Amino acid sequence: MDKKRFRSLCMEQLKQSNSIMNYRADKMVEAKLYKLIKEAKARVVMLYIPLKIEINIFNLIIQLRKEKITLLVPFMVGKSFRLVKYRLPLKVKKFGVKEPNISNNFYKKIDLAIVPIIGTDTTFRRVGFGRGFYDRFFEEHGDEIEKVFFVGRKSCICSEVITDDYDVEGNLYITPKRVFNKKTLTKI
Repeated sequence: MDKKRFRSLCMEQLKQSNSIMNYRADKMVEAKLYKLIKEAKARVVMLYIPLKIEINIFNLIIQLRKEKITLLVPFMVGKSFRLVKYRLPLKVKKFGVKEPNISNNFYKKIDLAIVPIIGTDTTFRRVGFGRGFYDRFFEEHGDEIEKVFFVGRKSCICSEVITDDYDVEGNLYITPKRVFNKKTLTKI
């Protein structure tokens, strides 16, 4: 199997969910994420502004903002992105991605990055939407990020190695039913 075929199979699984199933899945993942963020004592968190197919983390964002945790989100620039502080209002941009208004880049160390994925393989590298935005960002800034948590509505894991060396590597893969460990790909 190749990455393109695997991505297609995982996307089909995601499309079979209905809005009630997605709502429940999102709430379960949000609760797990919040607990893990608190356990990690993270003060600077990179996250994403969700698309419909991704885990909706807006309630998590609201909670973390109340707790004065610095939240960073992607701001699209060419074929990659830079990080800016999360702030309102959000604008809809290319590919339906929502972003805050442009602001200064953020250059400090990041305690934790929350990254949406379609699936992964035995190397625990990300299979995303196929545009490479995260891969290009992590290639340049990966050393500034302490931990990477993948999130997805379904656990989609390929038993073959289908990712490339440049694909983003995670520490945990959080789904509604399980939290997978990087080394074992088993429930922790």
